[in-house]
Amino acid sequence: MKGKGRSPKRRESEEERRERARKIASALAKAYPDAWCALNYRSPWELLVATILSAQCTDERVNEVTPALFEKYATPQALASANLHELEDVIRPTGFFRQKAKAITACMRALVERHAGEVPTSIDALVKLGGVGRKTANVVLGTALGVPAIMVDRHVKRVATRLGLTSDGDPDKIEIDLQKLLPARQWTHFSHRVIHHGRRVCKARAPDCPRCPLERLCPKLL
Repeated sequence: MKGKGRSPKRRESEEERRERARKIASALAKAYPDAWCALNYRSPWELLVATILSAQCTDERVNEVTPALFEKYATPQALASANLHELEDVIRPTGFFRQKAKAITACMRALVERHAGEVPTSIDALVKLGGVGRKTANVVLGTALGVPAIMVDRHVKRVATRLGLTSDGDPDKIEIDLQKLLPARQWTHFSHRVIHHGRRVCKARAPDCPRCPLERLCPKLL
């Protein structure tokens, strides 16, 4: 007589996932109340440039480069007309400096020509600027402009997947999944706290589960 097999785990309903997401957001707020963008900036356009520079580079390194960058190019107009070779020299420590120099000048030219140097407050307008994807646009919208935004970087993608808040690998679809789980007023703070958590605890190679404030909400224990 065959023994009884282990009962399959019941699938989490959308409402249960939404409730768990709210508990996760609350736990993150308690653990990291002051978590915010690690990039230094004084205006939306500076954050836009800094976020472009942060691709494949640490925020710490970007913060080392931007003071000299924004001293040399103090306005979007100045960056729009920058000599590429001179700009490359300034941003060289961030890596991929040739591509980034082209992206920044193209972005600033579009910003000046289409928006008189003012960063637009809609994601549709932002992603039409050169070198700006949804992640960069959402960072600027949520952090510098006060527009609710979910920012999906590698940390958010990893942590959200491990927590079972999404099963998709596409950043745009992950953004939509997370938007459905939380009220808009929480999106920006939630994103920054997940990024903070991913950098310090839920790391890619060695997650520190014993000291994780989300351990009891993680699917591996549910």
